Amino acid sequence: MLDGNARLNLATFVGTWMDEHADRLYAESFDKNMIDKDEYPRTAAIETNCWLMLADLWHAPSADGAIGTSTTGSSEACMLGGLAFKRNWQNARRAAGKSTDKPNLVMSSAVQVCWEKFCNYWDVEARYVPITDEHKVLDGYELEKYVDENTIGVVAILGVTYTGMYEPVQQIAAKLDEIQEKTGLDIPLHVDGASGAMIAPFIQPDLVWDFRLERVHSISTSGHKYGGVYPGVGWVVWREEKWLPEDLVFKVSYLGGEMPTFALNFSRPGAQIILQYYLFLRDGFEGYREIQQNNQDVALFLSSGIAKLPAFELWNDGSDIPVFAWQLKPGHTKNWNLYHLSDRLRMKGWLVPAYPMPDNLTDLTVQRIVVRNGLSMDLAAELLADI
Repeated sequence: MLDGNARLNLATFVGTWMDEHADRLYAESFDKNMIDKDEYPRTAAIETNCWLMLADLWHAPSADGAIGTSTTGSSEACMLGGLAFKRNWQNARRAAGKSTDKPNLVMSSAVQVCWEKFCNYWDVEARYVPITDEHKVLDGYELEKYVDENTIGVVAILGVTYTGMYEPVQQIAAKLDEIQEKTGLDIPLHVDGASGAMIAPFIQPDLVWDFRLERVHSISTSGHKYGGVYPGVGWVVWREEKWLPEDLVFKVSYLGGEMPTFALNFSRPGAQIILQYYLFLRDGFEGYREIQQNNQDVALFLSSGIAKLPAFELWNDGSDIPVFAWQLKPGHTKNWNLYHLSDRLRMKGWLVPAYPMPDNLTDLTVQRIVVRNGLSMDLAAELLADI
């Protein structure tokens, strides 16, 4: 009872609402353990159908030639993408008779913490490209200074957690093409599409960021963010089976039949996978397009309202994913800051976080709103009035 109201939580990217049919379906599938594919073959088939749909949505050359899996969230999906990068790099280096010491991964300083965890847990050097006022996202600028023969891959974020902005994946891929021409280094891309991979295909279909780019080997997303499901499901898909090393796949026979598994978790709920399939079937492409367009409309309404207030300057406006951030206009006042505003909004029930930006911009504090399905125009107008 003392928790915040989940619908008024504008800090989280994670879904806080599903319809009553989904609630009932969830209750009817609490007992499904996703790992028991022999005991629950229909749930296993549903999982496969979901990642095949995503492979097709993300323009894999052939969905049947791709490979994917569900995970407990996009963080685990990112870990699997990173592990595939590391193992492919190690195998190639061994085949060439070279050292496999000191692998590194290149990414923006604004990456989600799961990438820091990946590098820490799996002994990979994290090379952060700092964001600046001139380069608000990783855009390929001076990328050649960060990559070398020990680089296992580059991470591009489709929807930066701090601000919601897209990193220009096509531009980063073009820069890596240039680097390969000059140095011979063939460095793959993983797209962390935790949010954007479930938005761009529907409302920015002309944006080239996915498997249309040959350099993109894998894409991860979160089913429980803009996929619309309650917490507990993510997805990762590889462009072609060859990019998932066979030695990362385990075959287990003690559940009743020999089954391949390549998730980090073993037992995990199958209910959210069934809910994901439910949404894919119920809403379809056009339904998702309408939902995400509505989210973006609400985000643009809010950001334009905040831009009109003399106290604030927008960092971005929510025209990528429906997430935007703003800062206090320099010199506006010394009487209060964004932390005070966040505290006052909490008194009204709203959770609107304020936080410092990452390295090189740590003296800059921003405030961010995440617009999800369930934040209506009426609620948005109430929020603006409260601000």
